[in-house]
Amino acid sequence: MAKAKRATADPVTGDDDALGDDVALVALLAAGLRLQAADNLWRVSGNTLPHRALLREAGGNWNKLDQCWEFAAGDPTAQLATALAALPPAAAGHNSGEATAPKPHYWGHRARVRERVMKSGIEPLADYELLELLLFYSIERIDTKPLAKRLLDRFGTLGDVFAADPAALREFEIDQKTLILFRTAREAGRRLAERKVKDMPVLTNWQQLIDYCHAALAHEKTEQFRILFLDRKNVLIVDEVQQRGTIDHTPVYPREVMKRALALNAAALILVHNHPSGDPKPSRDDIEMTREIRTAAETLGISIHDHLVIGRKGHASFRSLGLLS
Repeated sequence: MAKAKRATADPVTGDDDALGDDVALVALLAAGLRLQAADNLWRVSGNTLPHRALLREAGGNWNKLDQCWEFAAGDPTAQLATALAALPPAAAGHNSGEATAPKPHYWGHRARVRERVMKSGIEPLADYELLELLLFYSIERIDTKPLAKRLLDRFGTLGDVFAADPAALREFEIDQKTLILFRTAREAGRRLAERKVKDMPVLTNWQQLIDYCHAALAHEKTEQFRILFLDRKNVLIVDEVQQRGTIDHTPVYPREVMKRALALNAAALILVHNHPSGDPKPSRDDIEMTREIRTAAETLGISIHDHLVIGRKGHASFRSLGLLS
């Protein structure tokens, strides 16, 4: 798609209309907005989130796929520039001058939140405040509290927000920078939980193991079947994803499980899989599959310590339920 053509004043007639178009384009650029045009369709991208109301009022429609605002009725440059000029300088964009209009209610809010965290710690923050704080570092110059609350209302928990499908996040104009931030936060949490179960007997650190499995699987959108391979001291050798499936089924082959256990010289296994529905109650297929793996393991002298089913609402333990007795 070609960039919007930037006109200039006629050097013979001195016509300033074209020059005015240039001034309007500069105003959009100063606000962090980029305009492109082709085939009678104008697209505005860039720092659109602070200006979403303005763009909507100007007749724009949000394109979730291409992450831009589209205008089909005509070139919106002049209308947008006029609307931007009417904004308080603090809200107008990246290169605005000193504010002369009343400051918005959230002016200085980010500094106050940071000061509060440095003074009292981050633990007292509510989930929406923690998410708001994270959004400070990917979204500039707007009040991110309403966005944080809307994301939690839509997805439920912080973990669900961080694991949300990119297509669903586009409804909130979440850009790539914020998406990467969410994925980073999720992976950091998983790795921190993983460190607590490495190099130590997992049976004596059971809650840490549950926390790790929850961090790794609770928010997955499809089923995963994982195996924790343990040595003779019940120390974790490796945690591996054995199979990936659909939203309600994962094919598991006992022969492949035993083959891998022998290759790793594992003495015991903990089976783990998730239920994307959120309900960790074992299904009949889960029980039958576990029985087949246990039968194969017993012939090789390998113990099955447990089979954990992870859901957003908690977990289920086959051993606690008496399904391994």
